[in-house]
Amino acid sequence: MAATDHSQLIKQDSKDYLTTALLQLLEKNSYQSINISQVVRRAGVSRMAFYRNFNSLDDVLIAYFSPIISERFSEIIQQVSPDAKINSLENYFQEFSETLKRSVSQGYEPIIRQVFNANMELFYNSFPLFAEIKNPERKYYIKFMSDGVYSIWREWLITDQKEPLETIHRLLSTLQHSTLTALKKQ
Repeated sequence: MAATDHSQLIKQDSKDYLTTALLQLLEKNSYQSINISQVVRRAGVSRMAFYRNFNSLDDVLIAYFSPIISERFSEIIQQVSPDAKINSLENYFQEFSETLKRSVSQGYEPIIRQVFNANMELFYNSFPLFAEIKNPERKYYIKFMSDGVYSIWREWLITDQKEPLETIHRLLSTLQHSTLTALKKQ
């Protein structure tokens, strides 16, 4: 049992070293210019240690960002009222703005978007009114709205938040309401 615990600690240490190394490399390099050899060299672990923990550099970033984003979305989803959920989501957008900007400038934004969209699906499914929509419409509505919310949020952040967040909130609310109303009329 002790050997198993010890090997799990070593494996976790390797994951942590590899993640830290990749994040450090991303401070000065674009994601596309970084390779596994650079990461393992910086982490001080073997290439085999990398492949025991991850299949790709994408997996490293997904493993790092998934719990961070998921934890925040879990807090948002636990809000009872729809308005509280939306307000919590707005706070999240502001808190996460620097991470998104960095992901855009360093070239790993698709990973952030992937994790974000997976959590937006949970977010939309937490609203009882979406239960009224049956598949496949529900699935596509959630995909459409998740991508739309992300794109609007991204544009707002990248253009230095020129509009008040309340304006963005009203726009998203209007888009969600009108598309949901249209789906219900079908």
